[in-house]
Amino acid sequence: MKTQILIAALFFGGLITAQQKKDSLKVNAIDAVTLKKQVFKKQGDRLVYDVASSSIAKGTNTFNLLKQTPMISSIDGKTLKILGKNDAIIYINNKKTNMDSEALIEMLKSTPSEDIQKIEVITVPGSEFQVESKEGVINIVMKKSKNNGYNGTLKMQNEQAYYNNPNAGASFNFRQGKWSGNSNFRMGSWTDRQRYTLSNGDSTFKNESFGFNDDPNKNFGGGFNVDYEINKKHSLGFSYNMRYNKSFNSVLDITNWQNGALNNRTVNNEDAQTRNHSFNLNYEMKTDSLGSKLTSNVSYLWFNRDKVSFNESFPLTNDTINKYSALHQAVPQIINNYAANIDYLKKTAKGATWLMGISYNHTNTDNDTKQDKLTKGEFIIDPNQTNHFIYKENILGIYLNYERKLTEKISGKIGARYEMTRSTGDIVDKTGFERNYNNLLPYLNLNYTISSDHNLSYTFSSRIRRPRFWELNPSRTYFTPTNYTQNNPFILASKYYNQELNYMYKNAFYANLSFNMVEDAAASDLIPLQGTVTAPKKDAKGKIIKDIKGNPIMETTRFLRYIRTNYGKNREIALTLGMNKSWFKDIWTTNYSVNLGYVTYKGGVFEDPTSMPVPGETEVVDPYIIDVKNYNMSATLNNVIRLSSKKDWFLGVNYFFASQTAMEGGMIGARQSFDLSLKKIAGDWTIVAEVSDLFNQSFYRIKGVQPNGKFNNITNFNYPRLISIGVTYNFGNQKLKKAREMKSANDAVKSRT
Repeated sequence: MKTQILIAALFFGGLITAQQKKDSLKVNAIDAVTLKKQVFKKQGDRLVYDVASSSIAKGTNTFNLLKQTPMISSIDGKTLKILGKNDAIIYINNKKTNMDSEALIEMLKSTPSEDIQKIEVITVPGSEFQVESKEGVINIVMKKSKNNGYNGTLKMQNEQAYYNNPNAGASFNFRQGKWSGNSNFRMGSWTDRQRYTLSNGDSTFKNESFGFNDDPNKNFGGGFNVDYEINKKHSLGFSYNMRYNKSFNSVLDITNWQNGALNNRTVNNEDAQTRNHSFNLNYEMKTDSLGSKLTSNVSYLWFNRDKVSFNESFPLTNDTINKYSALHQAVPQIINNYAANIDYLKKTAKGATWLMGISYNHTNTDNDTKQDKLTKGEFIIDPNQTNHFIYKENILGIYLNYERKLTEKISGKIGARYEMTRSTGDIVDKTGFERNYNNLLPYLNLNYTISSDHNLSYTFSSRIRRPRFWELNPSRTYFTPTNYTQNNPFILASKYYNQELNYMYKNAFYANLSFNMVEDAAASDLIPLQGTVTAPKKDAKGKIIKDIKGNPIMETTRFLRYIRTNYGKNREIALTLGMNKSWFKDIWTTNYSVNLGYVTYKGGVFEDPTSMPVPGETEVVDPYIIDVKNYNMSATLNNVIRLSSKKDWFLGVNYFFASQTAMEGGMIGARQSFDLSLKKIAGDWTIVAEVSDLFNQSFYRIKGVQPNGKFNNITNFNYPRLISIGVTYNFGNQKLKKAREMKSANDAVKSRT
């Protein structure tokens, strides 16, 4: 670890020293070039990447462009992360996107990079942003023009992983007078393949499981946005987005061993469908010539996921205790959300900015889980695992920001968000809960421009993290009858306190130091709870076996449950060193970063909050102790090399490395990815060939050991190597002005579906 830190320090120190040795006689000429080609800079509370001035923004899509943006990474091609943060929330023109995460990634991959003016990375968002925990914001600013006309994009791509995965998409934009709009459609199919190796136990007992999961998917998505400019001060807009995903015949096949002996085989067949429809009506009124405006939104979201599964366990021994078992499970979820908000932005003649707003969200989730188990040759309902869970949530938010320039070199932004949450959860005919809490969430940003080459800023923010709706649904997903994941309706909201110090040198080199505190922390992954259940022994027909005195013969069974729950607190400090710079007249563009971190997790889980007592059975849960202190590091090295003076051939060479990292559930193994891409631009056509994770090293593996000797190990090999070829065709007026992007009132809810 010390060697890695020393190498990073020498690397960045050498770059900065070389930058300082420029000939002073050429300062004026260099400044002129910098003003023209300044692609990366610190601006208030955000890092701004002016991609319109960068050569890498030609002929690719927005997702690939984001991967090349400083502070942003994607190791799996499906998610985007800001270094040192939980997740990245995508905004477009300062307005949160109106779709679920998978549809959003598909939209980004189908959006031409030529439509993007700049990308803003906000590592600690202000009170006006609807984010949770330590999430950062990526704000994509689209190009604007007043030209009438139309344009569009057609894209086809074929990916080869373990299976072949084709996809295609189209988008269309128009502007004519006071009307403007855009629409898009995406479709594709893919099959995820995962290979599992699981082991758990202690010095006296060991359970091992080996198997695979094939999950085929078909996906359709799209939407439209229409904007009407009533006059120069008033605009009205409407947007609609939808997504449909079908995953039928998903098969999980696991073979289980106990103490080195073959025990049984579990096969789980699953069919699932997901539907998502969202609507938004937006009104905007400009109140003066300085940029002040009033914005209001009314939104509705309908989300539905239907999942049915059939789980069978086949004995592979002659042991009478080890017998055939089967169960049916249906896990439907319906979410309805109604939301509204009003924002008023006031700019003063002295350069100050006020932002005030109020928002309201009402959400109703309905989860009607049914489970039947095989008893005496017939499937009968299992009352212990059948439940109808209804969750209702009301959130009222009020927020206020004030921003101004204090001196020529110092500017600041202060704000607060006050949220009142009222929620109820009812498991029909069983139990329920009510939670009411209020949170005051302050925000502060101070920015000091030391000189034209040096910038320093400090930011503080407080946030909460509410559990995702699917995490609250008390359902199970089975690996084996005694090994499964368990959702938890009793998870509490966590409180986050985030601080950050950022330094920028010559708009090319940066250092970012952050410190985060979390109270009532919920595990970022699943907590493995081990224990035993002692219950009456039953025969093949489900009848209780008794001894000669008529008393039930008891037997003890071990279990392993992966649950989501609160455990205590954590602390994290991280330092990111990075640079974004072009060399040799923009022939070679580099985006390098190194992230060094230290994290502690403290607490424990001493009972299963989801366990329902069963008469005649005794359950014992082994305490799960969390006392982790860990150093970790990661590095991202992205290179784009222009191969032709015509700027029509580009080579991408990228490398990512992450050291071992501790989590609440154990130690995640080191991961790395080496990627290559070749891009050809021919007029309106772009052809891209890519190889991601050439050496198959970005898969997930975790090892966890408790103080009492209990262990739990997971290896999930998802065949990460991916070869893809994509063709994009742009047509129409590429300088067309985009329709006004509209904020949705239920943005905060969409990220929780």
